Amino acid sequence: MNSQNPAWEPESVIEWLIAEGRFDDDVSAIAAGLGQRIHDAGAPLWRFRLGMRTLHPLIAAVGGIWERDGAEVQQAPVTHGLDSRPSYIGSPMQIIASTGQTFRRRLTEPLGNDDHLVLHELRDRGATDYFGVPLVFSTGGGGLAIFTTDRAGGFSDYDLAGFRHIVDVLQLIAEIQYKNRVSIAVAESYLGPRTGRRVLDGRITRGHVETIQAAILVSDIRNWTGLSSRLPPDQMLSLVNRYFEIMAGAIEDHGGEIIKFIGDSVLAIFEVDGDEQSARQVCDQAVAAARRAVARNDDGGSGALKFGIGLHFGSVIYGNIGAETRIDFTVLGQPVNVAVRIEGLCGARRHPVLYSAEIANRLSSPSLLIGSETLKGHDDDFDIYAPDPQGMLE
Repeated sequence: MNSQNPAWEPESVIEWLIAEGRFDDDVSAIAAGLGQRIHDAGAPLWRFRLGMRTLHPLIAAVGGIWERDGAEVQQAPVTHGLDSRPSYIGSPMQIIASTGQTFRRRLTEPLGNDDHLVLHELRDRGATDYFGVPLVFSTGGGGLAIFTTDRAGGFSDYDLAGFRHIVDVLQLIAEIQYKNRVSIAVAESYLGPRTGRRVLDGRITRGHVETIQAAILVSDIRNWTGLSSRLPPDQMLSLVNRYFEIMAGAIEDHGGEIIKFIGDSVLAIFEVDGDEQSARQVCDQAVAAARRAVARNDDGGSGALKFGIGLHFGSVIYGNIGAETRIDFTVLGQPVNVAVRIEGLCGARRHPVLYSAEIANRLSSPSLLIGSETLKGHDDDFDIYAPDPQGMLE
């Protein structure tokens, strides 16, 4: 391309993408780096935008914006519902996404009511030309790269060809990152952030387990069988989703991780990372999470939603179990069984949160001894405790 315009060469930008840019999984950072290098190569670039769709339960798209005189413009992830927003409807981004074609608009020409507000805003800021290119992935989905200039006369044909050349390489790297993001989103959504990362790090074979110390939290809805038989399906689904939201929010806010939802039940762990001081900390966090979940439920005023929470502390097996062709990442061991049995006492003891002496003895705040119980499957009695309403940590 240098025979047509020796002023800038796309090859130097492509070399950076292949050598360095592909290792950055932050789309905003890639947009900033790519925009700066296109500009430094001599292209008449004033603004560069990179966006990618993603498969995530909360986030619809990620992206970043670079501007020559603003260095880098931070952009938050886009939540679902993008397609119905006025800022997107009729925009060049929607046109590019829906047609799969490039979009060019010379902003020195008159703009009318049919031209999206974003074009008017860019023109008012001094932009003279707008060029958007789709990123097309082999498995569907994709993204876009938008190049804007404020040079008098706009982009040349050589500029546009150079941008297309860069995008040809960019979309290959973007697709790999898209697939990585999907893998991470699926793993974290279905397994939790810590467990999901462990699986992605290669702990995927049956029998790949480790022994960890953790506070175990088990919870389920009281009288779920009766509720599910009386409630219409939509109300039943709404109720159980509300319960899971309450539990997930409280657990994650206090450093725990949900291992799995089992019907109307929750199994979570607060893993010890270090010595006995860490064990004391996770026990405080686990009980605080349980109390927060009960408080949030009470604040919601849902009389139909009653649940119990049982906690115990100990060493558990953490990792992959299952059949040859179907494995599951979970925790196993007596501490889990004990937590289940303790949770089963919540209704009879009329306390929403109960826990063992192994938890109570590590807490930095007082507990109430409720009594001793012989748990099913165990010969020895267990002292059962509840939070003392006075002086509990949040």
